[in-house]
Amino acid sequence: MKYKVVLLLSAVLFLAACGKSQTASSEPAPEAGADTPAASVITDPATVYFTSDISSEGLVKVYDALNWKAEGKTAVKLSTGEPPASNYLRPDLIEGLVKKLNATIVECNTAYGGYRAATAEHYQVAEDHGFTAIAPFQILDEDGSMELPVVNGKHLKGDLVGKAFTDYNSYVILSHFKGHAMAGYGGAIKNMSIGLASAKGKVRIHSGGTSDTHWHDELHIEFLESMAEASTAVRDALKDRVIYDLVKNAKPMDQIRVWVAGCSTGEEAYSIAILFAEVMEDLGVRRDIKIFATDLDADSIAAAGRGIYGDNIIEDVSVWRLSRFFTRKGNHYVVGH
Repeated sequence: MKYKVVLLLSAVLFLAACGKSQTASSEPAPEAGADTPAASVITDPATVYFTSDISSEGLVKVYDALNWKAEGKTAVKLSTGEPPASNYLRPDLIEGLVKKLNATIVECNTAYGGYRAATAEHYQVAEDHGFTAIAPFQILDEDGSMELPVVNGKHLKGDLVGKAFTDYNSYVILSHFKGHAMAGYGGAIKNMSIGLASAKGKVRIHSGGTSDTHWHDELHIEFLESMAEASTAVRDALKDRVIYDLVKNAKPMDQIRVWVAGCSTGEEAYSIAILFAEVMEDLGVRRDIKIFATDLDADSIAAAGRGIYGDNIIEDVSVWRLSRFFTRKGNHYVVGH
């Protein structure tokens, strides 16, 4: 089954705090230097759009502005909110978009107890919070888990998501603002990783990949890194349609910019570059693709810039891609020719 996904990051409650409708640019991306590999670098600031139209109609306008169309069976992923007092997107705010998409609202059970750990109680929470009144609702892991592969994961080899994950062709992910150290960026990544993980998968992520049954709160860094790996697994499962739509919707003069955070030794950044090259060839078009990769570890950045990998990459890279995108030098493969 083919998929595609769109993220509406740090959704409408964050937009309400912005004060007035405006279009603005973010801070410029870091200049090329010690923390930037030798791939293409983003030098222009990204464009960030704000709106004060905090309404059901306003959210539909945000979706329409993306120039992206959900196709096939569509899921809207959000947080149903933990009773008795929690933050969640109110049904009257999202109803217009959900109905426009003819979508099913989806969630997964929690792993920390509470009212959303058991399927029957979680369905009741969804009803109590008004979600079942505006659309069909499904708990993706009510029948268990399925595993998505994590390529070159530091902590995870597989990401356990709800068994019904593959029932949907398109995913629209709505994330609300929360008073949290990882608000915004963290809210969106958390919604895509922990949020789509089954209850057992949540334990795996929180334990840094060491257990599916025991939660390890002391492994904070491992948890954060595992959360990023889990979101990567979801993205990889959806990537074919995502990249095709990015290229098809981009005008010839548009620049498509991708940021790979925590790029390690560069495998993900180069893989994304290869995917874009293949998609552009399939579509018979050329686009300006800029991939900006960063990492806190200077040694990793240096290794990524060299683009040299051992023989073991044959386990993850097809012979055809090795011959097209790599040069064999002794016992190593080097990106490019």
